[in-house]
Amino acid sequence: MPVIGITSLEDPRLVDYAHQTDVALKKARGSEHGLYIAESLLVLQRALAAGHEPRSVLALGASVVDALSALGDHDVPVFSGPPELLEQLTGYLLHRGLIASMHRPALPTPASLLATARRVVILENIADPTNVGAIFRSVGAIGADAVLVTPRCSDPFYRRAIRVSMGTVLQVPWARVGDWPSTKALLAASGFEVAALALTDDALSLREFAATAPAKVALVLGAEGHGLTAEALAAADTVVQIPMRHGIDSLNVAATAAVAMYALA
Repeated sequence: MPVIGITSLEDPRLVDYAHQTDVALKKARGSEHGLYIAESLLVLQRALAAGHEPRSVLALGASVVDALSALGDHDVPVFSGPPELLEQLTGYLLHRGLIASMHRPALPTPASLLATARRVVILENIADPTNVGAIFRSVGAIGADAVLVTPRCSDPFYRRAIRVSMGTVLQVPWARVGDWPSTKALLAASGFEVAALALTDDALSLREFAATAPAKVALVLGAEGHGLTAEALAAADTVVQIPMRHGIDSLNVAATAAVAMYALA
């Protein structure tokens, strides 16, 4: 694969790195499903291990050898140049050594994920990609089989979500679902009990729910601040809450996800 030294920013192949937003990358020309940016050697390695295809890599001088080693037989350009020029191109310092432009894979269908799953996490309208990334990291580390995200949830392939998740967004299977009636029907047909994490008067303690948890559970987590919608609560078979002390009513949504998954692991 060629190593291309950058002396100017005129090469059209550098457009993937030129102050591109996540939304623009998702609509990038020359890609079937769009692109995403993988930051750091670790994330690039995890992306490649997941079978994702690179389009190019941008690396500081010392990281070129690492990039070539990680890419193996992938014949894509590796761009390299002085830090000042790369910062001018991207708008930020490459303090992790390299970034890569990756092709987004086709997403699986929700039904295919549920067919072999026992624990799934559903993210409803979670807007902050930092929280999305943190939840995916907990899913990968503590143990759930898949993540389902609603139409208004932040994209798990956004740069910040990938970075916060340490690349586990690229390893954990996920898919988008539609409205709640169709999602509920799909979950019920696959044998899942839907457990919504919310503060309601009839909510069960997480300890109580975990003690007799069914074989297949879908944990539903809601948006920061507003919590779950009325539609999500109506679709739930059970509402669950984490017991709190010292007058605190709830945890951050990412912390809530980690605690609930651990209790049900």
